[in-house]
Amino acid sequence: MTSAPLPPFDTAPPVDGAQDFEREATDPHCMSDTESDAVLHGAPWRRLAVVGDSLAEGLGDPVPGYRTACWADRLARALRRSVPDLAYLNLGRRGLTAAQVRAEQAEPAAAFTPDLLGVVCGGNDLLLPGFDPRALASELDRLFDTLGAPGTTLFVYALANVVDAIPELRGGPLEKGVEVLNEVTREVADRHGALVVQMHGHPASADRDLFSADRVHASARGHAVIAATTIRALASRIPAAEFSTGER
Repeated sequence: MTSAPLPPFDTAPPVDGAQDFEREATDPHCMSDTESDAVLHGAPWRRLAVVGDSLAEGLGDPVPGYRTACWADRLARALRRSVPDLAYLNLGRRGLTAAQVRAEQAEPAAAFTPDLLGVVCGGNDLLLPGFDPRALASELDRLFDTLGAPGTTLFVYALANVVDAIPELRGGPLEKGVEVLNEVTREVADRHGALVVQMHGHPASADRDLFSADRVHASARGHAVIAATTIRALASRIPAAEFSTGER
């Protein structure tokens, strides 16, 4: 199984009339190539896989001044500057529940033999009638049992709650639902020794442009912020590495 290609960002159509990513370059919650190279110095990973739903796939609206690239592709790009032969596989597909992710993606992901694996799912379970947190936890446990081979660094996300950025959604199912989803994710991650990337409560989580127009998916800026936060979190798993976790 071959790694996924990473087309240059510059091939993406500009969203602001010019290929100018100045807003991203000056965003204190994003990360320059120079900073990510320093943070990822000594990274031990050679095979990156991502499984999950639309957030793993990378759906999102463009934002003027930001590269149109999802967090996973950004992470792979950053790692490839330190590890040029990094293999990368993204199996994320929109609309999948945790059970569907396990049924459709666990086997090919395991066959890829990743040593760094991102798991992003559960959001679609949350939107189903009769959502059962215990059933979700069971599915995530089974997924992690399949994918958590010795030597593999697993990472998951505590998601930002869109109600922080869009107050009119308060009182709806997402407000408490995202909190429950994050609690389940953290508990399962703790059982399996997985790293939790903390987007919940992130300093930028109240910014409306972190989200797409559908008020569910991350925007291009959101993906840039997620990638930077992921890189900083992964630095804690680099043996004997010197790294900075602070904002620029």
